[in-house]
Order: sequence, then structure tokens, then C-alpha cells
Amino acid sequence: MDKRSFLQLIGLGGLGLGTEWPWIPSWLEDTRTDAEFWDKVRADYLLTEDYINLESGYYNIIPQPTLKALQKHIETINVRGSHYMRNDQFPDKKRIIQSLAEVVGCSSESLILTRNTTESLNTVIKGIPWKANDHIIFAHQEYGAMQQMIRQVAQRFDLTITNLDIPMHPESDEEIVAHYEALIQPQTRLILVSHMVNITGHILPIKKICDMAHGHGVEVLVDGAHCIGHFDFNIEDLDCDYYGSSLHKWLATPLGCGLLYINPKHQETLWPLFTEDYRMTDGIQRFGHQGTHPVYHDLAIEHAITYYKALGPQRKEERLHALATRWMEALRDHKNIRLNTPAQQQRYAGIGNVGLKTIRASELAKQLMDTYGIFTVAIEGAGVDGCRITPNVFTSETEIDQFAQAMLQLASTA
Repeated sequence: MDKRSFLQLIGLGGLGLGTEWPWIPSWLEDTRTDAEFWDKVRADYLLTEDYINLESGYYNIIPQPTLKALQKHIETINVRGSHYMRNDQFPDKKRIIQSLAEVVGCSSESLILTRNTTESLNTVIKGIPWKANDHIIFAHQEYGAMQQMIRQVAQRFDLTITNLDIPMHPESDEEIVAHYEALIQPQTRLILVSHMVNITGHILPIKKICDMAHGHGVEVLVDGAHCIGHFDFNIEDLDCDYYGSSLHKWLATPLGCGLLYINPKHQETLWPLFTEDYRMTDGIQRFGHQGTHPVYHDLAIEHAITYYKALGPQRKEERLHALATRWMEALRDHKNIRLNTPAQQQRYAGIGNVGLKTIRASELAKQLMDTYGIFTVAIEGAGVDGCRITPNVFTSETEIDQFAQAMLQLASTA
């Protein structure tokens, strides 16, 4: 994006931010080397010097322009108080959803704001009009809280559950699809599946899974916690029934921002988690009630979108993928190192998982932090024993190389 396009984006024809967004990124129209470009992007972040942060998966540090915009919104709403909440909150929310729908590739009439992926998926899991003996399929690699919610709902409504293990290094999309299809029964109602497996970074063939499931009359709920703002796609192209995501991960909004996509064909049968209207005939509006909450976080979504668009979705995706590839290729052939993320380029983006064959992941994470000052997160379970590595746009190639060298040293001395 050049400077003129950026000014159009933040002007009257853009996101409606007007003079609230005085920042113009220094890296616009930068024609120098790729490394120098990303050094300028890194300067938009205030980073600790205590460690190298390779754990952006839990919460994605927001850049200073978005942070300053958030602080301004907090001050403004604190001054206006109830006058803002009663007069401007809902028109602003509608505009934000419209801007977000453009980014994620769906109609604004199919989208609501939530606080996180957990809230989004719980809305669906608790809202489906279950019948006794309905059947749900999900993998052992799904997010733990979602597995617990399904088990609770199953106990409450007398449902049945079948689990599977996602192939860690599949030979084809069809192999993955076949694992799900083999478990479908006449009573199967829902498949819960991650777009990107949170513990390994494995990107699954969602469109093919949805096509297969719909051929059997089965609905698909997609956990896209790590996908929005990470790699470029359109939700409607997936042909899923429901899609939940956390925007405070890779879109780099403030904490407490998420979304839920509900296919229009389910909007009059799904029960809301927080209801706007008890009647079942008002479409997506019925799901939008959140109660009193920090709306300034929602307002900052627009600024995060501006930053994301200025950076360029494809450029960001390519950078994250390149950083992941850099350390994976450096470690792939060592006899004591285990890569828990598929090698095929299309099956990962910025997240990967790696372990040592000689020690548990918890010990590996401790040694990386204590000895090398590298912060990661240990994953032990669901067939995975390794550290999840999640660099960000502020991560330098030097830091990636430091991590790779640390792993090689640990692998050689183990």
C-alpha cells in the first residue's frame, strides 16, 4: 500500500476514523531491503528486553498506533459516559462489523462481535437444539475448553461423542477428510474442527471437510482462533455452518475481541448465548447482545484493521510463513529433534511445534527460557510433545536464528 492509498483508507471513504488516526506508518513506500522494512515495522512495537518472545499465539501484542488509539477511545468514552453508550454505541458497532466483514470475507448480516473464540464456539455448542442421541465428532487436538463444553452439553442432553486423532504428517487432504468421514453415523449432528490446530499450527482442509460433512447432512463448527489476520481467506468460501475466532490474536486488536459467523440458514434455529430478542425471527441481530462491556476495545478493531490493511494481508502472511520455514528447515534433519508440524508448505503459516526426543516439552521450554532467554509454551498431550513457536511481524530473522541455534545446541548435548 502506498501513502495515497493509506490516506484514502483512513479518510471519509475509508473506515470512518477521520482525524482519530493521525499516524502514517514510516514503512509505507519503503523501497529498501525486506529486512529493513521489517525493522521499521518492529519499531511500531514496545518490546521487552528480558527475553525473545516466540509466544504470540495466546495474545498478540498490539502495535503502538493501535494502542494509542485505544487509549484515546478510553478517554473519550470516560468523558461522555452514558451519553455515548445510549446514542453512539450501536451505530459504531454496526460500522465495525461491516469493516470486519470485508476483511474476513462474509456478509455483515452473518457476523457478530464476541469477546473471544471460546464465547463464539460456546454460543453454537450450547445453542444447537439438540435431541437425545445426537452425535458429535471432534479431534483430541481441539482446544481443551471446547472439548469440555461438548462433554458438558453431551451429559446434559444425552448426546454421544466420538474422538479422532488428526494425522500429524498427512500425505494428502483426502487422508484427513477420510478420518472424519469414517466416524460419521446416522445420528451425527455436528463436527467441530480447527481451521488451524492451535498446538501444532497445522492448517486443515476445511472446505473439503465441510463438503464431505454436508453430503451426510452434518453441520460443521470451525474453530478459527488463530486464523483471522494470520493468513488470507474468505469465510464464505469455506462453506462452513459456523466460524469463531479471536481478533486479539493475529489481527492484533486489544484483548477481548472476537467474532462469530453464523450461516444464515441456521440463524432462526440456533439459540443465542446472550439474547437480544427472545423471538426467533430477527436473524443475526438476535445474537448481538453483549451487555455492558468495554466498548473501546471494539472501537479499536477498526484501527487494527487499518494497520493490517496497510501492512498488507499477503505480505504479512508471507513474512510469518518465511519465519516459520526458516527455523523448521534449520532443525528438520537433526536426529534428536522432532517436528510436530507438517512439512508441506500449504499446511502451515506462522505457527509450528518442535520437540526434543530426549526431554519433555516442559523441560525444553524451561531450558530455552533460563539458558537462552527465549519464551515459548510447552505442549504435552494429544500426541504432541514439543514447544509451540509463534513469531510475529516484530520478530527478526536474527531472533529466529538464535532460537534455531539454541535448539541445535540442546539437541547435541542431550
